[in-house]
Amino acid sequence: MNTQKTSPHVLIIDDEPSVLETFKIILEAAYTVHTAATGKEALSIIHTQPIDTVFLDIIMPDVDGIELLRKIKEYDRSIEVIMATASDSARQAVTAIKLGAFNYITKPFDVEEISTLAEKACAQRRMNRELFVLRQDRQKEGFAHIIGNSPNMKGLYRLIKKVCDNSSTVLITGESGTGKELIARAIHFNSTRAPKPFIPLNCASIPDSLLESELFGYEKGAFTGAASRKLGMFELAHEGTLFLDEISSLKLDVQAHLLRVLEEKEIKRLGGTKIFNIDVRIISATNVDLKALVDDGKFRMDLYYRLNVVPLPVPPLRDRKEDIPLLARHFLDMFNQSFRKHIEGFSKEAMDCLIEYEWPGNVRELKNIIERIAALHEKGVITPQTLPFDIFIRHNLSLDQDGGNLKEACRDFERHYIEAVLTQSSGNQTKAAKILGIHRNALFLKMKSLGLKP
Repeated sequence: MNTQKTSPHVLIIDDEPSVLETFKIILEAAYTVHTAATGKEALSIIHTQPIDTVFLDIIMPDVDGIELLRKIKEYDRSIEVIMATASDSARQAVTAIKLGAFNYITKPFDVEEISTLAEKACAQRRMNRELFVLRQDRQKEGFAHIIGNSPNMKGLYRLIKKVCDNSSTVLITGESGTGKELIARAIHFNSTRAPKPFIPLNCASIPDSLLESELFGYEKGAFTGAASRKLGMFELAHEGTLFLDEISSLKLDVQAHLLRVLEEKEIKRLGGTKIFNIDVRIISATNVDLKALVDDGKFRMDLYYRLNVVPLPVPPLRDRKEDIPLLARHFLDMFNQSFRKHIEGFSKEAMDCLIEYEWPGNVRELKNIIERIAALHEKGVITPQTLPFDIFIRHNLSLDQDGGNLKEACRDFERHYIEAVLTQSSGNQTKAAKILGIHRNALFLKMKSLGLKP
C-alpha cells in the first residue's frame, strides 16, 4: 500500500536558468518543483500537471507576464500566482494583483520570503479546493448557502433532508445569528413546494396591532386606513412555505388565531366573511426557550406542540469551531468580489484569534466582522492587529495558572492595546496618540515605561 504523502506542486516560470535553479534549490525539499523558461512551456505544464502555485516572472521573452497570468487564471482560477518582478516594475505587479495574482516578490529575491510566500499560497490553494468541494456538495444537496463541514452541521444536513419532502411543521431553534432563515429556505427549496412562494415574516418586527392583518389580510374598510383589500401572508404563501421568525413574540390572542388556522387550514380576512382554504407549510424559528414561555403562561401549550412537530436545533458557532476557517474564507471571498479587493487571507495567528473567540453573535457576527475588515483593509494578509480589538485582545491576554493581580493585568492590557494602535497607525506616533486620546509626549512616556521601542 502506498502511503506516501503528495507534496504541493510549484511551477517556476523565468527565462534565466540561474533563477530557475535558485528557486528549485530553495523549494524542492518541501514541494514538487516544475520549471519553465517560456510561456508556451509553462502552459503545457499547467495543462498536464496538478500545479498549485506559480512563481511567474513579469518580463518574459515570448509572452507578457500579465497576459500569461490571464491565461493561467482562465484555465484554473484557483491556482495561486506570485509575480516575480524587478523593483522598477512594481506598478505592473500591482496591476497583476488586481487581475487575481496572489502576491508579488521583487528582485533580488529573499530566500525566507520565497519560502513564506510558497507556503501561504499553497495553503490558500488547499483552502480554495476544500471550499470548492464543500460548495459543490452543498449545491448538489441544495444547501449552497450553508457553509460548514463539522459533525454538528453534518447531523443538521441529515435532519433537513428527512423533513424536506413532507408538510410537517418545523420549529428551528438556535441563538441569534446562527442562520435559522437559511435553514428554512433550504427546507423549502429542497421540497416539492420549491416552485411556489417562500414568504418570510419576522413576527417581532410588526407592531402587535398590525400583525393579524399582515398574517391574514383584510378587506376594504375593515378598519380606519384600510382603503383597499390586502392579501395576507397565508394567502401569498399558498402551496408554498410561510416562515415565521421570532415566533415567541406573538401575543396570546394572535397565537389563538394562528392555532385555529393551523388546525382548520382555512383563513378569513379581517373584516370579511368569505372563508379561504389554504395549503401552507409552516416553518417557525425562535432564539428563546418556548417551553419555558409555556411554563410561564406566555405561550400556548397547544400551539407549541403544533409548531414543534419536527424540532430542528441549529448549533451556535462556538460549538462548531472547525467551520470558522471555512466560513471566514467564504465571507472574505464574497467581500473581495463585491469590494473588488484582493486580500490574500488570514495569518495563522489571526485565524487562531477567530477560532478562540466565543462569537456571541454567531455566524452573523463573523460575517459582519469580515465585511468590516474587507472594507477597510486594502491588500495582503489579515493579521491579529487587523481584527477588532476585543477579538485580538482576548487571544493575547490569557491568564497563567496562578492568575495575576489587577495592576499587572492593567499594565499587560495597556501594552497590548498601545502595540495594536501603533500597528494600526503604521508606527506613526502622532496618529496613534490621536486615536488613544492622549498627547504624543504622554504616549512616548507610556511606551518607555512599558518597554515598547519608540
